[in-house]
Amino acid sequence: MIRGAEREQAILSATYQLLGEIGYAAMTMDAVAARAQASKATIYRRWPGKPALVKAAMDAHDAEYVADIPDTGTTRGDLIAALLALTAQVDDHYVTMMTGVMHAMRVDTELADALCEHVADEDLGPFRTIVDRAIARGELPEGTETELAHQVSEGQIMRRMFLGEPLDRAFLADLVDELLLPILTRSFATKEDRS
Repeated sequence: MIRGAEREQAILSATYQLLGEIGYAAMTMDAVAARAQASKATIYRRWPGKPALVKAAMDAHDAEYVADIPDTGTTRGDLIAALLALTAQVDDHYVTMMTGVMHAMRVDTELADALCEHVADEDLGPFRTIVDRAIARGELPEGTETELAHQVSEGQIMRRMFLGEPLDRAFLADLVDELLLPILTRSFATKEDRS
């Protein structure tokens, strides 16, 4: 029998899986309970409803992803590695999850508030970790802001995802070189300067 943190992880994993399989609208607390082999009472003791549970599942997933960001020794290398790991997750399940929650946010204000809080949490994106490493290496100054880089990367990746364009290494390298590094360093070089 699973208990405590292990049970919580099973519930969050089940929630994330179901979001990708059937989408937000079709996902029920009964389905989560069955998948996680937990009671609905256990779920409701920890999360007051579906929006809070979905936010917690997405928070846990993103925190795990951020914890696994490789340290390549350079800011550029770390950014590319983090974005490669992120875009490797963009499959049919991910698209089902994202389109489902984005649609549901339009009619469910509680879900909209929860997911806006999720998206705005800089600690759940890779940039704070990467920038902290870069500061420690002397590549970036103390106080380097990450919010704009976070927003730009998400916007570019989501755009290509919905257009069905490839999220390949060439795109990610251009995203890092043309936008993210200039944003983080506040210096906009020409292509010739980077050659």
